[in-house]
Amino acid sequence: MTTNGGFEPVFCTIIPPHVLDRLAQADDPVLHGPARRTLRRDAYERTQRRLTTVVGAPAVATLTDAEAGKPRRTVHDARHGTALPGTKVRGEGDAPGQDATVNRAYAGLGATFELFLKAYGRDSIDGSGLPMDATVHYDEDYNNAFWNGEQMVFGDGDGEIFLDFTIPIDVIGHELAHGVTQYTANLDYFGQSGALNESVSDVFGALIKQYTLGQSAEEADWLIGAGLLAPRVTGTALRSMKEPGTAYDDDVLGKDPQPATMDDYVRTGRDNGGVHINSGIPNHAFYLAATTLGGHAWERAGQVWYDVLTGGDLDQDAQFTDFATLTVKAARARFGEGEELRAVSKAWERVGVRTL
Repeated sequence: MTTNGGFEPVFCTIIPPHVLDRLAQADDPVLHGPARRTLRRDAYERTQRRLTTVVGAPAVATLTDAEAGKPRRTVHDARHGTALPGTKVRGEGDAPGQDATVNRAYAGLGATFELFLKAYGRDSIDGSGLPMDATVHYDEDYNNAFWNGEQMVFGDGDGEIFLDFTIPIDVIGHELAHGVTQYTANLDYFGQSGALNESVSDVFGALIKQYTLGQSAEEADWLIGAGLLAPRVTGTALRSMKEPGTAYDDDVLGKDPQPATMDDYVRTGRDNGGVHINSGIPNHAFYLAATTLGGHAWERAGQVWYDVLTGGDLDQDAQFTDFATLTVKAARARFGEGEELRAVSKAWERVGVRTL
Protein backbone atom coordinates (compact mmCIF):
# COMPACT_ATOMS: atom_id res chain seq x y z
CA MET A 1 0.00 0.00 0.00
CA THR A 2 1.37 3.41 -0.96
CA THR A 3 0.01 6.87 -0.26
CA ASN A 4 3.04 8.62 -1.62
CA GLY A 5 1.65 12.06 -2.32
CA GLY A 6 1.56 11.56 -6.05
CA PHE A 7 5.19 10.67 -6.77
CA GLU A 8 4.11 8.05 -9.30
CA PRO A 9 1.54 9.85 -11.47
CA VAL A 10 0.18 8.13 -14.54
CA PHE A 11 -1.03 9.67 -17.78
CA CYS A 12 -4.79 9.09 -17.84
CA THR A 13 -6.99 9.85 -20.86
CA ILE A 14 -10.77 9.74 -21.16
CA ILE A 15 -10.71 8.13 -24.63
CA PRO A 16 -9.21 4.63 -24.49
CA PRO A 17 -6.37 3.77 -26.88
CA HIS A 18 -8.40 0.95 -28.43
CA VAL A 19 -11.01 3.49 -29.60
CA LEU A 20 -8.41 5.75 -31.17
CA ASP A 21 -6.68 2.71 -32.71
CA ARG A 22 -9.90 1.79 -34.46
CA LEU A 23 -10.40 5.34 -35.73
CA ALA A 24 -6.78 5.44 -36.90
CA GLN A 25 -7.50 2.47 -39.18
CA ALA A 26 -10.46 4.14 -40.90
CA ASP A 27 -10.18 4.70 -44.66
CA ASP A 28 -11.46 8.27 -44.44
CA PRO A 29 -8.58 10.69 -43.71
CA VAL A 30 -11.07 13.00 -41.98
CA LEU A 31 -11.40 10.28 -39.35
CA HIS A 32 -7.98 8.66 -39.27
CA GLY A 33 -5.97 11.91 -39.41
CA PRO A 34 -7.05 13.35 -36.03
CA ALA A 35 -6.97 9.89 -34.42
CA ARG A 36 -3.39 9.23 -35.52
CA ARG A 37 -2.25 12.68 -34.40
CA THR A 38 -3.97 12.16 -31.04
CA LEU A 39 -2.27 8.79 -30.55
CA ARG A 40 1.12 10.32 -31.32
CA ARG A 41 0.51 13.22 -28.93
CA ASP A 42 -0.70 10.86 -26.19
CA ALA A 43 2.44 8.75 -26.59
CA TYR A 44 4.58 11.88 -26.20
CA GLU A 45 2.69 13.08 -23.12
CA ARG A 46 2.91 9.63 -21.57
CA THR A 47 6.71 9.73 -21.98
CA GLN A 48 6.84 13.20 -20.46
CA ARG A 49 4.89 11.92 -17.46
CA ARG A 50 7.49 9.23 -16.87
CA LEU A 51 10.21 11.88 -16.94
CA THR A 52 8.32 14.00 -14.42
CA THR A 53 8.08 10.95 -12.19
CA VAL A 54 11.88 10.72 -12.22
CA VAL A 55 12.69 14.39 -11.63
CA GLY A 56 9.73 15.09 -9.36
CA ALA A 57 6.76 17.43 -9.68
CA PRO A 58 7.07 21.07 -8.59
CA ALA A 59 6.32 21.86 -4.96
CA VAL A 60 3.06 23.57 -4.02
CA ALA A 61 3.07 26.55 -1.66
CA THR A 62 1.55 26.02 1.80
CA LEU A 63 -1.94 27.49 2.22
CA THR A 64 -2.84 30.11 4.77
CA ASP A 65 -5.87 29.53 7.02
CA ALA A 66 -7.82 32.06 4.94
CA GLU A 67 -7.11 30.14 1.73
CA ALA A 68 -7.99 26.69 3.06
CA GLY A 69 -11.27 25.26 1.83
CA LYS A 70 -11.43 27.54 -1.20
CA PRO A 71 -10.73 26.60 -4.83
CA ARG A 72 -7.77 28.10 -6.65
CA ARG A 73 -8.64 27.67 -10.31
CA THR A 74 -6.68 28.81 -13.35
CA VAL A 75 -7.69 28.13 -16.94
CA HIS A 76 -5.14 28.48 -19.73
CA ASP A 77 -5.55 28.53 -23.52
CA ALA A 78 -3.09 26.48 -25.59
CA ARG A 79 -4.41 28.20 -28.73
CA HIS A 80 -4.20 24.89 -30.59
CA GLY A 81 -0.57 24.39 -29.66
CA THR A 82 0.88 21.80 -27.30
CA ALA A 83 2.99 23.89 -24.92
CA LEU A 84 1.61 23.62 -21.40
CA PRO A 85 0.06 25.31 -19.60
CA GLY A 86 -0.49 27.98 -22.30
CA THR A 87 -1.77 31.53 -21.86
CA LYS A 88 -3.76 32.30 -18.70
CA VAL A 89 -7.30 33.34 -19.64
CA ARG A 90 -9.25 33.03 -16.39
CA GLY A 91 -8.25 32.96 -12.75
CA GLU A 92 -10.09 32.31 -9.51
CA GLY A 93 -12.92 34.78 -9.06
CA ASP A 94 -12.69 36.24 -12.58
CA ALA A 95 -15.96 36.87 -14.39
CA PRO A 96 -16.98 34.56 -17.25
CA GLY A 97 -15.62 35.51 -20.64
CA GLN A 98 -16.84 34.97 -24.19
CA ASP A 99 -15.21 31.55 -24.62
CA ALA A 100 -17.72 28.88 -23.58
CA THR A 101 -14.98 26.24 -23.41
CA VAL A 102 -13.05 28.29 -20.85
CA ASN A 103 -16.21 28.86 -18.82
CA ARG A 104 -17.13 25.15 -18.84
CA ALA A 105 -13.64 24.15 -17.73
CA TYR A 106 -13.71 26.69 -14.90
CA ALA A 107 -17.15 25.53 -13.77
CA GLY A 108 -16.16 21.87 -13.95
CA LEU A 109 -13.10 22.45 -11.79
CA GLY A 110 -15.32 24.23 -9.28
CA ALA A 111 -17.96 21.51 -9.27
CA THR A 112 -15.33 18.86 -8.62
CA PHE A 113 -13.81 20.90 -5.79
CA GLU A 114 -17.24 21.44 -4.25
CA LEU A 115 -18.31 17.79 -4.24
CA PHE A 116 -15.10 16.60 -2.59
CA LEU A 117 -15.19 19.42 -0.03
CA LYS A 118 -18.90 19.39 0.83
CA ALA A 119 -19.49 15.63 0.69
CA TYR A 120 -16.18 14.29 2.00
CA GLY A 121 -14.36 17.20 3.63
CA ARG A 122 -11.50 16.97 1.13
CA ASP A 123 -9.74 20.23 0.28
CA SER A 124 -8.97 19.91 -3.45
CA ILE A 125 -7.30 17.05 -5.27
CA ASP A 126 -4.55 16.37 -2.75
CA GLY A 127 -6.59 17.19 0.35
CA SER A 128 -4.36 20.19 1.07
CA GLY A 129 -5.67 22.86 -1.27
CA LEU A 130 -3.81 21.94 -4.45
CA PRO A 131 -4.38 24.60 -7.15
CA MET A 132 -6.62 23.32 -9.93
CA ASP A 133 -5.19 24.12 -13.34
CA ALA A 134 -6.63 23.38 -16.76
CA THR A 135 -5.64 24.00 -20.36
CA VAL A 136 -8.22 24.21 -23.15
CA HIS A 137 -7.98 24.29 -26.96
CA TYR A 138 -5.08 21.86 -26.86
CA ASP A 139 -3.57 20.92 -30.23
CA GLU A 140 -5.47 20.65 -33.52
CA ASP A 141 -8.54 18.39 -33.63
CA TYR A 142 -7.26 16.68 -30.49
CA ASN A 143 -9.57 13.79 -29.59
CA ASN A 144 -8.93 13.47 -25.88
CA ALA A 145 -8.78 15.00 -22.43
CA PHE A 146 -6.24 13.99 -19.82
CA TRP A 147 -4.84 14.42 -16.33
CA ASN A 148 -1.05 14.48 -16.57
CA GLY A 149 -0.24 14.30 -12.88
CA GLU A 150 -0.32 18.07 -12.43
CA GLN A 151 -3.18 19.54 -14.45
CA MET A 152 -6.17 18.94 -16.72
CA VAL A 153 -5.91 19.27 -20.50
CA PHE A 154 -8.85 19.38 -22.95
CA GLY A 155 -8.95 18.95 -26.70
CA ASP A 156 -11.65 20.44 -28.90
CA GLY A 157 -12.37 17.16 -30.65
CA ASP A 158 -12.43 16.67 -34.40
CA GLY A 159 -16.12 17.56 -34.79
CA GLU A 160 -16.67 14.31 -36.68
CA ILE A 161 -16.55 11.75 -33.88
CA PHE A 162 -15.92 13.80 -30.73
CA LEU A 163 -17.04 17.28 -29.76
CA ASP A 164 -15.45 19.67 -27.23
CA PHE A 165 -14.18 17.67 -24.26
CA THR A 166 -15.35 20.27 -21.75
CA ILE A 167 -19.01 19.64 -22.63
CA PRO A 168 -19.63 16.70 -20.25
CA ILE A 169 -18.94 17.76 -16.67
CA ASP A 170 -18.39 14.11 -15.74
CA VAL A 171 -15.42 13.98 -18.12
CA ILE A 172 -13.86 16.87 -16.19
CA GLY A 173 -14.66 15.18 -12.89
CA HIS A 174 -13.39 11.82 -14.13
CA GLU A 175 -9.97 13.16 -15.03
CA LEU A 176 -9.61 15.20 -11.84
CA ALA A 177 -10.56 12.12 -9.82
CA HIS A 178 -7.47 10.44 -11.28
CA GLY A 179 -5.60 13.10 -9.35
CA VAL A 180 -7.40 12.14 -6.14
CA THR A 181 -6.43 8.51 -6.72
CA GLN A 182 -2.85 9.61 -7.41
CA TYR A 183 -2.68 11.33 -4.03
CA THR A 184 -4.33 8.49 -2.12
CA ALA A 185 -4.28 4.80 -3.11
CA ASN A 186 -2.19 5.47 -6.26
CA LEU A 187 -3.61 2.36 -7.92
CA ASP A 188 -1.34 0.73 -10.49
CA TYR A 189 -2.53 1.47 -14.02
CA PHE A 190 -2.63 -2.09 -15.31
CA GLY A 191 -5.04 -5.01 -15.21
CA GLN A 192 -7.65 -5.08 -12.45
CA SER A 193 -5.98 -2.37 -10.37
CA GLY A 194 -5.96 -0.17 -13.46
CA ALA A 195 -9.61 -0.98 -14.11
CA LEU A 196 -10.34 0.04 -10.52
CA ASN A 197 -8.41 3.27 -11.13
CA GLU A 198 -10.62 3.98 -14.14
CA SER A 199 -13.78 2.91 -12.34
CA VAL A 200 -13.12 5.16 -9.35
CA SER A 201 -12.84 8.07 -11.78
CA ASP A 202 -16.10 7.10 -13.48
CA VAL A 203 -17.81 6.81 -10.09
CA PHE A 204 -16.77 10.25 -8.93
CA GLY A 205 -17.29 11.76 -12.39
CA ALA A 206 -20.88 10.50 -12.26
CA LEU A 207 -21.33 11.77 -8.70
CA ILE A 208 -20.03 15.22 -9.65
CA LYS A 209 -22.59 15.41 -12.45
CA GLN A 210 -25.39 14.20 -10.17
CA TYR A 211 -24.36 16.62 -7.39
CA THR A 212 -24.29 19.54 -9.82
CA LEU A 213 -27.71 18.66 -11.22
CA GLY A 214 -29.19 17.79 -7.81
CA GLN A 215 -30.15 14.34 -9.06
CA SER A 216 -31.01 11.27 -7.07
CA ALA A 217 -29.64 7.87 -8.03
CA GLU A 218 -33.00 7.08 -9.65
CA GLU A 219 -33.02 10.28 -11.71
CA ALA A 220 -29.45 10.02 -12.99
CA ASP A 221 -28.62 8.62 -16.44
CA TRP A 222 -25.43 6.89 -15.22
CA LEU A 223 -23.72 7.70 -18.51
CA ILE A 224 -20.10 8.84 -18.76
CA GLY A 225 -19.47 11.37 -21.50
CA ALA A 226 -23.04 12.02 -22.64
CA GLY A 227 -22.92 14.91 -25.11
CA LEU A 228 -19.37 14.19 -26.23
CA LEU A 229 -20.18 12.07 -29.30
CA ALA A 230 -20.81 13.95 -32.55
CA PRO A 231 -24.21 13.59 -34.28
CA ARG A 232 -22.89 11.10 -36.86
CA VAL A 233 -22.00 8.57 -34.13
CA THR A 234 -24.57 5.93 -33.18
CA GLY A 235 -24.35 6.10 -29.42
CA THR A 236 -25.21 8.05 -26.29
CA ALA A 237 -21.93 8.25 -24.38
CA LEU A 238 -18.49 6.71 -23.81
CA ARG A 239 -19.68 4.30 -21.11
CA SER A 240 -22.81 3.29 -19.24
CA MET A 241 -22.59 2.34 -15.56
CA LYS A 242 -26.20 1.17 -15.65
CA GLU A 243 -25.77 -1.09 -18.67
CA PRO A 244 -22.08 -1.57 -19.53
CA GLY A 245 -21.64 -2.51 -23.18
CA THR A 246 -24.54 -0.38 -24.47
CA ALA A 247 -23.09 3.13 -24.68
CA TYR A 248 -22.45 2.97 -28.43
CA ASP A 249 -22.73 0.61 -31.37
CA ASP A 250 -21.32 2.45 -34.36
CA ASP A 251 -20.02 1.51 -37.80
CA VAL A 252 -16.80 3.46 -37.15
CA LEU A 253 -16.27 3.10 -33.39
CA GLY A 254 -17.57 -0.44 -33.21
CA LYS A 255 -19.55 -1.72 -30.23
CA ASP A 256 -18.97 -0.71 -26.63
CA PRO A 257 -16.83 -3.60 -25.29
CA GLN A 258 -17.45 -3.17 -21.56
CA PRO A 259 -18.66 -6.21 -19.57
CA ALA A 260 -21.14 -5.83 -16.72
CA THR A 261 -20.12 -8.97 -14.82
CA MET A 262 -17.13 -11.26 -14.35
CA ASP A 263 -18.76 -13.79 -16.68
CA ASP A 264 -17.66 -11.57 -19.57
CA TYR A 265 -14.34 -10.34 -18.16
CA VAL A 266 -12.03 -9.42 -21.06
CA ARG A 267 -8.47 -10.72 -21.02
CA THR A 268 -6.32 -8.56 -23.27
CA GLY A 269 -2.85 -7.10 -23.48
CA ARG A 270 -4.19 -3.89 -25.02
CA ASP A 271 -5.25 -0.80 -23.10
CA ASN A 272 -2.93 -1.67 -20.20
CA GLY A 273 -4.72 -4.97 -19.75
CA GLY A 274 -8.18 -3.61 -20.50
CA VAL A 275 -8.35 -0.87 -17.88
CA HIS A 276 -11.07 1.06 -19.76
CA ILE A 277 -12.93 -2.13 -20.65
CA ASN A 278 -13.14 -4.18 -17.44
CA SER A 279 -13.87 -1.06 -15.40
CA GLY A 280 -17.45 -1.75 -16.45
CA ILE A 281 -17.65 -4.46 -13.76
CA PRO A 282 -16.89 -2.32 -10.68
CA ASN A 283 -18.83 0.52 -12.35
CA HIS A 284 -21.91 -1.67 -12.48
CA ALA A 285 -21.40 -2.76 -8.88
CA PHE A 286 -21.44 0.87 -7.77
CA TYR A 287 -24.56 1.59 -9.83
CA LEU A 288 -26.34 -1.40 -8.26
CA ALA A 289 -25.37 -0.37 -4.72
CA ALA A 290 -26.31 3.28 -5.28
CA THR A 291 -29.69 2.60 -6.88
CA THR A 292 -30.58 -0.02 -4.27
CA LEU A 293 -29.98 2.56 -1.55
CA GLY A 294 -31.64 5.40 -3.48
CA GLY A 295 -31.44 9.07 -2.63
CA HIS A 296 -28.25 10.97 -3.38
CA ALA A 297 -25.60 8.49 -4.44
CA TRP A 298 -22.72 10.55 -3.07
CA GLU A 299 -24.07 10.33 0.49
CA ARG A 300 -23.88 6.60 1.17
CA ALA A 301 -22.52 4.53 -1.72
CA GLY A 302 -20.13 7.33 -2.64
CA GLN A 303 -19.01 7.70 0.95
CA VAL A 304 -18.15 4.00 1.12
CA TRP A 305 -16.10 4.18 -2.10
CA TYR A 306 -14.34 7.34 -0.85
CA ASP A 307 -13.57 5.68 2.48
CA VAL A 308 -11.89 2.77 0.68
CA LEU A 309 -9.92 5.03 -1.67
CA THR A 310 -8.57 7.17 1.17
CA GLY A 311 -8.56 4.73 4.08
CA GLY A 312 -4.98 3.50 3.72
CA ASP A 313 -5.74 -0.21 3.33
CA LEU A 314 -6.06 -0.35 -0.47
CA ASP A 315 -2.92 -1.79 -2.06
CA GLN A 316 -1.60 -0.25 -5.28
CA ASP A 317 -2.01 -3.60 -7.06
CA ALA A 318 -5.47 -4.30 -5.59
CA GLN A 319 -7.71 -6.72 -7.47
CA PHE A 320 -11.49 -6.53 -7.73
CA THR A 321 -11.92 -8.91 -4.80
CA ASP A 322 -9.64 -6.76 -2.63
CA PHE A 323 -11.57 -3.60 -3.41
CA ALA A 324 -14.95 -5.27 -2.97
CA THR A 325 -13.92 -6.70 0.41
CA LEU A 326 -12.81 -3.27 1.60
CA THR A 327 -16.12 -1.69 0.52
CA VAL A 328 -17.98 -4.23 2.63
CA LYS A 329 -15.75 -3.46 5.61
CA ALA A 330 -16.15 0.28 5.03
CA ALA A 331 -19.94 0.03 4.79
CA ARG A 332 -20.04 -1.89 8.08
CA ALA A 333 -17.62 0.52 9.79
CA ARG A 334 -19.52 3.65 8.79
CA PHE A 335 -23.14 2.48 8.72
CA GLY A 336 -23.28 -0.70 10.78
CA GLU A 337 -25.18 -3.88 9.91
CA GLY A 338 -27.88 -2.08 7.96
CA GLU A 339 -29.13 -1.63 4.42
CA GLU A 340 -25.87 -0.03 3.27
CA LEU A 341 -23.93 -3.19 4.08
CA ARG A 342 -26.54 -5.37 2.40
CA ALA A 343 -26.65 -3.18 -0.73
CA VAL A 344 -22.88 -3.14 -1.17
CA SER A 345 -22.49 -6.87 -0.54
CA LYS A 346 -25.31 -7.78 -2.92
CA ALA A 347 -23.97 -5.46 -5.65
CA TRP A 348 -20.64 -7.28 -5.78
CA GLU A 349 -22.40 -10.62 -5.70
CA ARG A 350 -24.51 -9.65 -8.69
CA VAL A 351 -21.46 -8.73 -10.80
CA GLY A 352 -19.67 -11.94 -9.81
CA VAL A 353 -16.94 -10.46 -7.61
CA ARG A 354 -16.50 -12.33 -4.37
CA THR A 355 -15.75 -10.67 -1.06
CA LEU A 356 -13.56 -12.19 1.65
